[in-house]
Amino acid sequence: MAPLGARSVSTQIVRNRMKSVKNIQKITKAMKMVAASKLRAVQTRTENSRGLWQPFTALLGDAPSVDVKKNVIVAITSDKGLCGGINSTSVKVSRALHKLTSGPDKESKYVILGEKGKVQLVRDSRSSIEMTVSELQKNPINYTQIAVLADDILKNVEYDALRVVFNKFHSVISFKPTMVTILSPEVAEKESEAGGKIGDLDAYEIEGGETKSEILQNLAEFQFSCVLYNGALENACSELGARMSAMDSSSRNAGDMLDRLTLTYNRTRQASITTELTEIISGASALEG
Repeated sequence: MAPLGARSVSTQIVRNRMKSVKNIQKITKAMKMVAASKLRAVQTRTENSRGLWQPFTALLGDAPSVDVKKNVIVAITSDKGLCGGINSTSVKVSRALHKLTSGPDKESKYVILGEKGKVQLVRDSRSSIEMTVSELQKNPINYTQIAVLADDILKNVEYDALRVVFNKFHSVISFKPTMVTILSPEVAEKESEAGGKIGDLDAYEIEGGETKSEILQNLAEFQFSCVLYNGALENACSELGARMSAMDSSSRNAGDMLDRLTLTYNRTRQASITTELTEIISGASALEG
């Protein structure tokens, strides 16, 4: 038996490479299918959750540009990767917001939901991170779980304004970075006394004997839990959509690479066969001569 030559080794390397690419393609196709099945379940709940916090905007107003001393940025990211640039987008918006709300007389802190956001922000903002939460999506997201988390955040941070940053889901290939501001009851009451629309409850009839401060306190807590619930679902939808898109691109790229490797393999094999035939014919001619 003749020893393996350079051509045989080259063919074997290409064949191994083709096998690896096929295996990668199988994995990316499976991941796309899993993301698609999860997305269908989460998307319905996400669309239904949008009606929870939007009435608060009509009742209390929205003040993204309000100038306060204590800002807390709640950045919602994912625990897993392979989902395009959704985490980088949230981190960029959070960093820009942190820069805008920081100053000599101001304090800006992070509350980070998701391992990927934590990994990126801890590099340059370790001292500003007040609290981190991971494995939020280990189980299907529900309001009870988020309400407990929101209560835990409110107990552990001091704030004048909570700024929740997340990716709002539009379609499988489209998501929009979004920020929602929740003011503390004290700030909302000051804004109302200053003649603004924020926290203005005078047009409503208050029952139950509660004071305006107590009502604003309850509304702020409920608003934060609703915003956090919708933000977590929106971000989960965006993550799954981005993962579907990323895995689809990876599968197509693997297919293109497999086509090129197949062509290379066939050419190498054909050249090897041609060389062997030439050597046989030359040997036969030499024997006859």
